[in-house]
Amino acid sequence: MELDFNTFSQSPLVVDLLHFLLAGLVVIFAVLWLVARAKMQVLSSAAAAAEQAPKPAPVAPAAAPAPAPLQTAKPDSALQLLALLQHEARFVDFIHEDLAGFADAEIGAVARVVHEGSKKVLHDYFTIAPLRGESEESTITVAAGFDPATVRLTGNVVGQAPFTGTLIHRGWEAQAVKLPRIADGHNTAIIAPAEVEL
Repeated sequence: MELDFNTFSQSPLVVDLLHFLLAGLVVIFAVLWLVARAKMQVLSSAAAAAEQAPKPAPVAPAAAPAPAPLQTAKPDSALQLLALLQHEARFVDFIHEDLAGFADAEIGAVARVVHEGSKKVLHDYFTIAPLRGESEESTITVAAGFDPATVRLTGNVVGQAPFTGTLIHRGWEAQAVKLPRIADGHNTAIIAPAEVEL
């Protein structure tokens, strides 16, 4: 889809697409930044721990529990969520758009559309809450027997719980999912129908 920026103010669809493109780019860069930040923290903490920490006495390895059988996820809910993000935030359009020819201001305007639409989807179809009630950057204690699905320890992890450390991210939990019901025969693989103007 070619975008003509001369008609930028005349066509709401072009404005929406630009907003969508910028919001998606912001989302992508935010995720990449968070992943890189976490990776750097793990690497720097591991390097510092290796240099400074005394070597713990070897412990006999415990018998590994039998791995739980993996279930195959049905794609319908994921495809439905992707369709909702496309409908409200033009997410797929944004991700597939080549942003090389756009100015940062144009991408920024599109990012607002993607952000607002994505936020609407999360608000309308999910109840999401932080896993931890403490403020980020506060010192917390992780008790023995903690659930590793809800707390990920990083840095110099040596010994047994309880652990005391700095809360970097409170985590998120989906407390409710209210996706629309899918009619029998509905093809969830169609994320967005083709549009034909007559």
